[in-house]
Amino acid sequence: MTTRTPLAALLALATAVFVTSLTETLPAGVLPAMSADLGVGESAMGQSVTVYAAGTALTAIPLSAATAGWRRKRLLVTAMAGFAAANTVTAMSAHYPLTMVARFVAGVAAGLAWALLAGYARRLVPVAQQGRAVAVVMTGIPVALSLGVPAGTFLGEVLGWRVTFSLMTVLAVVLIGWIAVAVPDLPGRREQGREPMLGALRVPGVAPVLFVTLVFVLAHTILYTYIATFLDRLGMGGSTDVVLLVFGAASLVSIWFVGARIDRWLRALTLASALLVAVAAGLLAVPAGSSAFVYAAAALWGLGWGGAPTLLQTAVADAGGESADAAQAMLVTLWNAAMAGGGVVGGVLLDHFGAGAFPWSAGVLLVPALVTMVLARAHAFPTRKGYAHDPAGTHAP
Repeated sequence: MTTRTPLAALLALATAVFVTSLTETLPAGVLPAMSADLGVGESAMGQSVTVYAAGTALTAIPLSAATAGWRRKRLLVTAMAGFAAANTVTAMSAHYPLTMVARFVAGVAAGLAWALLAGYARRLVPVAQQGRAVAVVMTGIPVALSLGVPAGTFLGEVLGWRVTFSLMTVLAVVLIGWIAVAVPDLPGRREQGREPMLGALRVPGVAPVLFVTLVFVLAHTILYTYIATFLDRLGMGGSTDVVLLVFGAASLVSIWFVGARIDRWLRALTLASALLVAVAAGLLAVPAGSSAFVYAAAALWGLGWGGAPTLLQTAVADAGGESADAAQAMLVTLWNAAMAGGGVVGGVLLDHFGAGAFPWSAGVLLVPALVTMVLARAHAFPTRKGYAHDPAGTHAP
């Protein structure tokens, strides 16, 4: 086969990541309008993000097991059709319970997609290019956070939040056509070649990566979810959009840097990722009286976090070997459980200790993550990454 990177296919998968990430976080930008329109408080409307994450966390593993034999393109198109349907209902619903059901369904579609996308990308390229392929696909996350949410917020203010969700439906439909044309189809796993989902936990290296994922994402989410509240405490509430723009721009730089080097430097990059976020949390934790420290922390945070999804998904797939699909499904479950938990834990911290506790809590959580990375040097985060086998299965259609 040719070794040329199938860029059109990878960009289609990146757009799928963008759709899932933006659909999850979009309510945050239009929360007041949604709550007023549906007749509920903003705290109740904020649970539309939590219920999405819960839908993903609860269904990623069982759905991945149930659809393991499906052809990959069929499965991806099904997930995107789920997004189109869920966002359509969200845009049209006049009732809070129906909106929450639609958000849960969108989360289920996300679980289906996220357990599939990284493995799909890896199988489209030669083994030595797999990390770079995942990095291309994961650009959808920082683009959604740094550009998608602000754009959706602006459109929501100008045209109304329902139009914003309708546009998400249009994007999902266009993406289905793009996938049909540009993404090669691949087979699922045969029944005799599959192991029980939880059997992946017995594979050396998988459990440490999953633990790092849980605490790393929890630390990030506590800080990210309540960043506006934290900045208000510093008297920078009016600069939240600028701080997030700095974070998003640094995230894009990070994912480019990681993508170019992940296939050789997985361990070093993962350690650097967590260290940069820890340093950023430290800068935010110490009262400096200068906005320059906040912007510097946002830049370091973005540099550390931007490549983290690529690094962790690559690490768990490499460690999982033949059980990579099951390991990916568990990572998706823990990732979204940490996102849902971040909102809850952050709320408890805010009520009991105030907004100043957020960076301290993030820093404390990153300590066991760093210790695990340092110790798990044989299988989870190896000092040398070899290509003796193809852990994701056949890479060519």
